[in-house]
Amino acid sequence: MKNIIVLATRNEGKVKEFRAMLEDFPVELRSLNDFGPIPEVIEDGDTFDDNAYKKASFTAKVLGLPAIADDSGLVVDSLDGAPGVFSARFAGENATDEENIDKLLNDMADKTNRTAAFECVISIAVPSGPALTYEARCEGEISKEPKGKNGFGYDPVFYSTELGKIFAEADITEKNRVSHRGKALAEIVAEFDKILKWLNQRLEEAKPPKPDHSQFEHNDWSEDIMVK
Repeated sequence: MKNIIVLATRNEGKVKEFRAMLEDFPVELRSLNDFGPIPEVIEDGDTFDDNAYKKASFTAKVLGLPAIADDSGLVVDSLDGAPGVFSARFAGENATDEENIDKLLNDMADKTNRTAAFECVISIAVPSGPALTYEARCEGEISKEPKGKNGFGYDPVFYSTELGKIFAEADITEKNRVSHRGKALAEIVAEFDKILKWLNQRLEEAKPPKPDHSQFEHNDWSEDIMVK
């Protein structure tokens, strides 16, 4: 029997990456797109860790199922760590990937230091609140123009020093091997049998106790008694 775990995102790119990494385990991985309307989580945390836990915990409580959420973003040295936790909305609320990339390249037009990193925190939470946390980092540089057709987000302008190419030029297998999310997921995959046991234990502990009828054992129900 497969364990149902909800991936707390509507981003199909992320869903594809997570499913590819966990395909060999007895898990049915669903996304928010598989459910009806769910209130949006306000990602107002100061760190990736704050936001990842908030999304995972909220989703787990609302749906009553274990949930995985990641918060990740681009950290650029010459921009004092920006866009950071605002990576998805760097150019404003509901900004497209292209708009975020345009703003990033404009902000870096006069920068000689183009070192950057992708950072990722993944939180796995149960409806009762407890969670596991995994984190990883991927080093690179920001290119001066977009290249490639794969990936999503800032992939077209992130040059991976490990791969020797821009993320959007890499296939999903190459990217998962070195990316921030791929590295964090690799840690999860290595421990996933233990994670499944942990999830099942936490879910079992959270079940309401069976009613205790021992107090009625010696009652005589042979007479009709009305309590006034």
